Amino acid sequence: MTLLHDRDLAHAFDHASGTYDRLTGLNPGYRTDLLRSARRLRLPGDGAGLHLLDLGCGTGASTRALLRAAPRARITAVDASAGMLRRALAKPWPDGVRFLHLSAEELPTAGEGPFDAVFAAYLFRNVSDPDGVLAGVRSLLRPGGRLAVHEYSLGGSPAHRALWTAVCQGVIIPAGTLTGDRALYRHLWRSVLDFDTAPVFTGRLTRAGFTRARALPLAGWQTGITHTFVARNGVAEPAEAAR
Repeated sequence: MTLLHDRDLAHAFDHASGTYDRLTGLNPGYRTDLLRSARRLRLPGDGAGLHLLDLGCGTGASTRALLRAAPRARITAVDASAGMLRRALAKPWPDGVRFLHLSAEELPTAGEGPFDAVFAAYLFRNVSDPDGVLAGVRSLLRPGGRLAVHEYSLGGSPAHRALWTAVCQGVIIPAGTLTGDRALYRHLWRSVLDFDTAPVFTGRLTRAGFTRARALPLAGWQTGITHTFVARNGVAEPAEAAR
């Protein structure tokens, strides 16, 4: 099948936005794993004085995880789907959280930032040019700034591919078909199979100029299927190194 890209993908997310939270709620550990990945940024002082970016925020589940990990931070959350953003904006948020309708590709020229840390959940396998987006993320991060990518990225074993396909064919695609979003959830299935394995994406981060890049596993049925990737934007500044 042909994967969805750019406007077609954003429109598919617009259509699915009304049922998205309900369907992701069927995934055991979905919100717990987002919180675990957000906490892996290891932000000091509950995020006090920091400006954070939630890149590809969707309906706000990743934003909520980032807020729980750093409740004193200022958060800017962006997404390319207007429908997903409407769902996010309908939820209660503190004054330090704001949402913007921008794609990952548009953000570097939008006059936002710099940011002390970036959290990107389920984003990179959905962009046409992941290397370009990583370059944009680096341009928005302060020196020594932190990146955490929470992504479906298979560990490389045939068993991981087989399990992912079984879950998609048995649960995810049928559920999406009932809501009229079969194309989006078939895209989800194929996009994961076609995306970088965890070692390959770690190498992509290093080639993009990030340092200390690591892939960290997540627990439960998603072990070997979903990873947190953590990295830094170059060498930490002296104040950062002293923390």
